Amino acid sequence: MSPRRSYDQYCSAARALDLVGDRWTLLIVRELLAGPRRYTDLHADLPGVSTDVLASRLKDMERDGLATRRRLPPPGAAFVYELTGRGRELLPVLQALGTWGAPELGERRPTDAVRAHWFALPLLRALEGEGLVEVRLEEGEFHLWVGAEEDGPVYGEGSAPREPDARLVLGVDTCTAVAQGELSLPDAVRAGRVEVTGDGTLAKALREA
Repeated sequence: MSPRRSYDQYCSAARALDLVGDRWTLLIVRELLAGPRRYTDLHADLPGVSTDVLASRLKDMERDGLATRRRLPPPGAAFVYELTGRGRELLPVLQALGTWGAPELGERRPTDAVRAHWFALPLLRALEGEGLVEVRLEEGEFHLWVGAEEDGPVYGEGSAPREPDARLVLGVDTCTAVAQGELSLPDAVRAGRVEVTGDGTLAKALREA
């Protein structure tokens, strides 16, 4: 485990950066907001991170009380990492950082990786109410718990685990416009850029907005 590094400044922002300021740490938090993840899954969804750096960051997060490691019961019997309550408190930090960074998206570069679930947090900001939403992009599917309990996952990969309150089908360009604040989700629905199905309150609210 790497020694704790510090800015040695009596400032709350500096103290926060002592814990999450290292490269990759906040992106690991982004992935773990989906709930427990295996090391191999984390490595697959963090293209560009080396195995040594990922292992080091996870150990640091365990030491600092942001994440824990546990073994799943049989038949899984694999080790998974998950956020602690302290780690989950970083959700609004990541959302604010995403809002601030959205203007930097611009045109997608040839070297840019993309995963469908990376649009979960901006869409979560754009949705109001409470319920389960399934989202389909060309890059894949994910689901969101809008108004989720503080101690649970806020999104997950793949289709919803039960009948969702709403299903959304849209493109990355529309997701990007919503993330950048150029387009609201209701406006995107009215413009025909988002297909909404479902009988839940969330689906009805989007269709009627």
